[in-house]
Amino acid sequence: MAGSGYAAALLIGALIGGYGFGTLNLALSNLPGIGRSILGALAGAIVAVELYKLVRGIRGSTGLIFIFAFATTVMVGRWGCFFAGLPDQTYGIATTMLWGADFGDGVLRHPVQLYESVSMGLFLLASLVLLAHRNPWFMANGFYLMTGFYAVQRFAWEFLKPYAAVIGPLNLFHLICLALVAYSTIIPGWRKENA
Repeated sequence: MAGSGYAAALLIGALIGGYGFGTLNLALSNLPGIGRSILGALAGAIVAVELYKLVRGIRGSTGLIFIFAFATTVMVGRWGCFFAGLPDQTYGIATTMLWGADFGDGVLRHPVQLYESVSMGLFLLASLVLLAHRNPWFMANGFYLMTGFYAVQRFAWEFLKPYAAVIGPLNLFHLICLALVAYSTIIPGWRKENA
């Protein structure tokens, strides 16, 4: 599994997905700038690595070693997004909830960055317990579980963001989340059948 080709596929996919989808989302929302997206980076890395594995004939999941780094990055990184405020373009829509955050424009907004941080923190704790018990299902499917969990919770928070809809009420990131949910539910079964 390890090797420079695998690492290159991972990095190139993450960069293209992260900047490509992040910038496309800003453009669709009529916002200026070069965007970055952890969701886009995850999707891009998965596509690139799966293509690399297909070409090289690598079977089985190779992502278990990445789930803790990814979950920790989201858990900690979203606090950075929260403190960056409006320029980060990750804030939520206006809210009357007591925990609404004012990012400097006088509008109380959903702190969606913190919702995501807490969600991934809980996932990280559960994953550490499963790993400590060497749960066989988790050892084989942990990356798919992480991908599906991240996509589902992110899908929910996207309804609380001011991004432009592209299909019905769904924005670009909703669609990427749906694709990741499909990946995380279909590929494990496919891999088992073709092992």
